[in-house]
Amino acid sequence: VQLVESGGGLVQTGGSLRLSCAASGFTFSRYVMNWYRQAPGKERELVAHIISNNGNTAYADSVKGRFTISRDNAKTTVYLQMNSLKPEDTAVYFCNARSMYSGADYWGQGTQVTVSS
Repeated sequence: VQLVESGGGLVQTGGSLRLSCAASGFTFSRYVMNWYRQAPGKERELVAHIISNNGNTAYADSVKGRFTISRDNAKTTVYLQMNSLKPEDTAVYFCNARSMYSGADYWGQGTQVTVSS
């Protein structure tokens, strides 16, 4: 099983980034896909998730209206489009896959996002 994030980097306040998470080794369509983030000295928090069978999404209040999660089951990839970035969005962003049918739970290695003021 692999979850490989990409797309992180350094951006100025107000800028945009698009994170990608390429998944392999499991049946992607049977998993809820989540993006988490962890800032220095803070707990890991759920940013957004997307359910496969109905495409339903949910977001943390802090990112609503600025971030958009999407998935491409054919490419087994989940995306996080981040707009109007703020310094408080600075964190390591992690991709997570959680089975809708078992206890399986997988994590990527994370990608750093830094927003300068």
